Amino acid sequence: MKAKVQPEQILASMTYAQKLAQLQIVWRPDSAEAGSLARNGAGALFWPASAQATNALQRIAVEESPHGVPLLIGLDVVHGQFTIFPTPLAQAASFDPEVARADARLSAKEARSNGVNWTFSPMIDVSRDPRWGRVVEGFGEDPYLNAVFGEAKIRGYQGDNLSSNASIAACAKHFVGYSAAEGGRDYNTTDISVQRLHNVYLEPFRAAVAARVASVMASFNAVSGVPMHANRELLTDVLKNEWGHDGIVVADADGVGELVNHGIAADTSDAGRLALSAGLDVEMGGSLLSDGEPIVREELLDSERLDDAVLRVLRLKQALGLFENPYVDESTAATDPDDASLSAARDTAARCAVLLKNDDGVLPVKPQGQRVLVVGPYADSKDHLGAWVQYFASPTTTSIAESLAEALPESVVTTLPGATFFGSDPGLQAEAAAAAAEADLVLVAVGEPSDLSGEASSRSSLDLPGDQEKLIHAIAGSGTPFAVALMTGRPLVVSDWIDQCPALLVAWHLGTEAGKAISDVLTGAVNPGGKLPMSFPRAVGQVPIYYNHESTGRPARTGGSLADKRPDVGLTGPNNTDDYYKSKYLDLELGPQFGFGYGLSYTSFELESSPDQALSVTLDELRAGSRISFTTIVRNTGTKDGDEVVQLYISDLLATVTRPVKQLRGFRRVFVPAGEERRVSLTIGWDDLGFWTNDHRAGYIVEPGEFRVGIGSGLTSREFSLWVTPSSH
Repeated sequence: MKAKVQPEQILASMTYAQKLAQLQIVWRPDSAEAGSLARNGAGALFWPASAQATNALQRIAVEESPHGVPLLIGLDVVHGQFTIFPTPLAQAASFDPEVARADARLSAKEARSNGVNWTFSPMIDVSRDPRWGRVVEGFGEDPYLNAVFGEAKIRGYQGDNLSSNASIAACAKHFVGYSAAEGGRDYNTTDISVQRLHNVYLEPFRAAVAARVASVMASFNAVSGVPMHANRELLTDVLKNEWGHDGIVVADADGVGELVNHGIAADTSDAGRLALSAGLDVEMGGSLLSDGEPIVREELLDSERLDDAVLRVLRLKQALGLFENPYVDESTAATDPDDASLSAARDTAARCAVLLKNDDGVLPVKPQGQRVLVVGPYADSKDHLGAWVQYFASPTTTSIAESLAEALPESVVTTLPGATFFGSDPGLQAEAAAAAAEADLVLVAVGEPSDLSGEASSRSSLDLPGDQEKLIHAIAGSGTPFAVALMTGRPLVVSDWIDQCPALLVAWHLGTEAGKAISDVLTGAVNPGGKLPMSFPRAVGQVPIYYNHESTGRPARTGGSLADKRPDVGLTGPNNTDDYYKSKYLDLELGPQFGFGYGLSYTSFELESSPDQALSVTLDELRAGSRISFTTIVRNTGTKDGDEVVQLYISDLLATVTRPVKQLRGFRRVFVPAGEERRVSLTIGWDDLGFWTNDHRAGYIVEPGEFRVGIGSGLTSREFSLWVTPSSH
């Protein structure tokens, strides 16, 4: 029987250069270079795009490298390998963590069958600025929602056993504060207070570590002037020592070398030294070795820190079962979706759609024979996969128009482009408007193409690109009832046309089965139940705008018109503020166009909520694990079966630091048949009622006082007062 490999024994036999080799993943080497790296004891490589090629590299590493250590094979499996699921932001709109877990589980199976054993996902950056293109890759503006969906993705990727042939190591990214980039411009400067860092941006990562995530990726930004790739306080003191993360910390691409650009490292050698000393374990890009020779001199690195990094890498390989079974069965490697994966992709995609407006019941499309015109650049397009999809991913199977024609056999479905994603052609709008006048219903399929969102895809404008807004106005002028289906990777500004639009369905980028899933929702085969995970602003000038903002000394509230109070300003439109000297814009109504947690249905619901116990608890009881329970009765008062999302929010009314006006601390999506009701119970406890101050050494605290607990949907809620009393001694 083969003796079990002990990482400590391997480490003891390694030279300094061999240790560094285990800590480096070279950015996209060609096949010849990859083979050479594997032969020289590289720790990790990127996937060479087939099971056969991966096995060949593993064979070189196991049979020809100095210690026979197998490779970590990494790849960005963000929302699918071959079968593409909705983008992560769309998944968050489902308010159903099972959507994220199902995606990750199937993605892990497809990826591992081809030799991938490590993904750089999930992204759990709290994203409050939709100008930032990477909002599509995360789970929105709320820390709690990011934590819950991040944990679901981690458990989906990693399963119950990392060594399973259906599991891969997950990577929580980007640690930390990357999404707070000034101006929403990718890779830009951030400036975050201590309390906001801990209460907002760190919280999803704390949950990821509690879920035993295998790796964490450092972010490109600096925190308090210290770039994260060299931030010992956060990488080592908080992540590893305080939270107990026993996995690896990996650099983002070229992030170590970029310490030179940040102005804190003299050269690449200095950058490597700073990063490893701060707590980084794996470097991505080439700042540790050059032609197999160390760039960082041995005497400049603490030997215990170096050995700790190598052991973390070796132990992850051990957990993945790579020492015992470094190869995959090439005959069973997935290369395309099967019926089961396509069915899962379609079901989850439909759960992500969010209905924001539906005046006069324009949707769902009536099944009786009618003339349906589908216009817009997304009418016949199959560009629904979204950002962060590899070139070998399976394409979208059918367009929206094709799927609608199949779903409406008694109707006549025709299509016209009407507009383009880029440029302007007034003739297209004129043609569409003329055709719309002869139709019974128009479906306007517009949005952002996939390549306008994702990394390095920040936008200064949040309007629909090209002449798509002109198309909506042209269709509105035809007088024919119409609905807009909006495909996007971020919240957009819709204020230019929303008042003229009877119905709006946000469909995001939904993946391989997007066309069919969108058709399912438009025709009512699926009743939309999603809610917004990010606020839709009224104008780009409001950004960043998010529901859980901190209280201010002069909050604006509805009441009155600014023009009445200050006629000298010259504004004639309503501003709905109660006083001039309040936090507001002179030229814009209060609040977002559509807020976090909002979403409609084709049916109607009534929610009746009540506490299950007395609303008073002591600090000692909370510390001991007591939780306060609330029950909501969800009644479907309409004629269609549907889903509602029960949401629980808390507000801390008096604290030693300014707290958010409210915070999501629980939610549950529940299916309720027409005319029936369901009971939903949600609880809150110690972890929900406290916060971090600006003195991190003080730790997490819960203060006595009154809390407001609101329970309901994105439309209505009921509020209760909860009293936390000092502990008796």
